[in-house]
Amino acid sequence: MTSPLRVVFAGTPEFAVPCLEACRASGANVVAVYTQPDRPAGRGRKLTASPVKEAALAAGIPVEQPESFKADTDRDTLAAYEPDLMVVVAYGLILPRKVLAIPQLGCWNVHASLLPRWRGAAPIQRAILAGDAESGVDLMQMEAGLDTGPVLIERRTPISGEETGGTLHDRLSALGADALLEGLRRVMAGETLIPRPQPEEGVAYAHKLDKAEALIDFALPADHAARKVRAFDPWPVAEADLAGERVRIWAAVPVQGAAGATPGSVIAASKHGIDVACAEGALRILSLQRSGGRRIGAADYLNARPELRQARA
Repeated sequence: MTSPLRVVFAGTPEFAVPCLEACRASGANVVAVYTQPDRPAGRGRKLTASPVKEAALAAGIPVEQPESFKADTDRDTLAAYEPDLMVVVAYGLILPRKVLAIPQLGCWNVHASLLPRWRGAAPIQRAILAGDAESGVDLMQMEAGLDTGPVLIERRTPISGEETGGTLHDRLSALGADALLEGLRRVMAGETLIPRPQPEEGVAYAHKLDKAEALIDFALPADHAARKVRAFDPWPVAEADLAGERVRIWAAVPVQGAAGATPGSVIAASKHGIDVACAEGALRILSLQRSGGRRIGAADYLNARPELRQARA
């Protein structure tokens, strides 16, 4: 290209910040950043800027924060930036067709899954919760459907048995930035990226996380409970009723259970962990948090509740 690629970037959470930096590192001209309006946050409910807004302001990039693109004036503002391309990463707004048509090269999206598996809002946590062996990021050409567009570049990564929502989030954020940087550099070098249509089979939807999902059901297998603990770290954090007390569970592993034990009952407790019977096997709780307290290990919890050391099936 004879002049730098004019890019409008749209993103909101921390996950998107490395992709914004990748746009800048590519040599493209980031002419504007779109992000969600400031929201109340923290105990004081003070209006707080998104991580992407903070990064944009630090870089001296103009910031736009429309509530939606329903108004003609909002679309006119976007068009006035004359973008060649719009890059969308965890923005939080559905872009209507009229917006998708504004940039000359359309809109790209960095999505944290191997499409068509886990289209939607929470692909990272859903992949861990389902026990997927692999995840990744797709650089996708956007179209009107929800995460239905063809894939331009893909990066894959295994999901280990110790993976949490937080660790996978951070790795996919970096992989997404890497894929985006490659895509931008190739286009600016004059290459046409070949889109790969998503297969029709294997579609799964990653519905938005709900705090009501956080409660562990010990009537399910221990493997499922352990995956929930890992998937919901750092948010919304798995919870459980432990011998009459609701606690948050930060770390746990599945272990062999005791025959005939009632699901939800404590069958063993020591400095190594607190074993709770499940429908299949048991969940060994390693780290937990009492209401209003801090995150502690099983040994410290048992010091506060010594009666659990005598627990038996």
